Amino acid sequence: MHAQKFEELAKTPPMGWNSWNTFGTDISEDLVKGIADKFVELGLKDAGYEYIVLDDGWMTRERDENGNLVADPEKFPSGMKALVDYVHSKGLKFGLYNCAGGTTCAGYPGSRGHQYQDARLYASWGVDFLKYDWCDTDELNANESYLTMRDALYKAGRPVLFSICEWGDNEPWKWAKDVGQMWRITGDIINCWECQIGHGSWFSSGIWPIIEMRMNTNIREIAGPGHWNDYDMMEVGNGMTDAEDRSHFAMWSILTSPLMMGNDLRSMSKETTKTLTNKEVIAINQDALGIPGLRFSNENKLEIWVKPLENDGWAVTFVNRNDTPVELDFDWNKHPIGDDVSQHFMESDKNTFEVRDLFNHKNLGTTKKNLKATIGVHDVLMVKLSKK
Repeated sequence: MHAQKFEELAKTPPMGWNSWNTFGTDISEDLVKGIADKFVELGLKDAGYEYIVLDDGWMTRERDENGNLVADPEKFPSGMKALVDYVHSKGLKFGLYNCAGGTTCAGYPGSRGHQYQDARLYASWGVDFLKYDWCDTDELNANESYLTMRDALYKAGRPVLFSICEWGDNEPWKWAKDVGQMWRITGDIINCWECQIGHGSWFSSGIWPIIEMRMNTNIREIAGPGHWNDYDMMEVGNGMTDAEDRSHFAMWSILTSPLMMGNDLRSMSKETTKTLTNKEVIAINQDALGIPGLRFSNENKLEIWVKPLENDGWAVTFVNRNDTPVELDFDWNKHPIGDDVSQHFMESDKNTFEVRDLFNHKNLGTTKKNLKATIGVHDVLMVKLSKK
């Protein structure tokens, strides 16, 4: 049987939650159950989020005598199968983490030399998603390593969304389309607007450094239904301002990045919940065309990003990167919006569009008149244009 990836998965960017940003390896059965309950209670499931992914640190420090991975019995006293069943009982999907190298990034057993064995174990537990990292890989070839795990998952027979996480170091946009459903394009995210924090041999990046890191590559034209550029788990609700959280969420949506929450859902504010469950913004991310947005202009630190939508629609975000509010007065006819890569053009001289404010849920008239607004510090105005 010809090995391949599960083609039916991730026709739109995957949505879910991952434990790493907030909890690191401090994870447990109770945490996962609490998160699953909140998915339902807070309307996150209803908004489209479905994967609950346990990142590094779920296993014991050694494999068992048969070479199998073992869920840490102190963190997961009921075992992994029971936990997966609990998540499934809520109508959600379950994800785990491992690594292509000998050990994971936190020093637990990696999958090197155990790919088929691990894939069978995940299938027996009912796992739906595998995040596969790139620590302790020595001389391994990234494309080959991820192909091996892809083939192992396929052979195990259970459809598993394969999330490639080698931080963009091996240009996965050139080879990962047929290997996984999503691939990281950068190193780790951190909860700040513009910063980069060094950790010796690597660094984590805030929202804008991550957005801009691969802008001069052709990653836009590669992504689409079934294969997405992954800008990393979101930091919404992790200590930035509500305005910065809105901008972060708007940008991940317009870039068609997977929307993986990274905060503690059990204690998040009403404002964070409102941002993360905004179905009008999520609909931009989940648009069936699957075309990532592009930067249309960047004048005086007012960023304008545009994204073609189905039915000749457009999403447009105006993000204020200044430390003072900005007055917007945007003439649609003077700024012919278009995308050379996907060959979508707005042609505002020939077409009129309804303008819808997606964060405030209100109609702002049509493109026949200028769009006027005050955009707060690090805040966003995100609109959808629908052809009349």
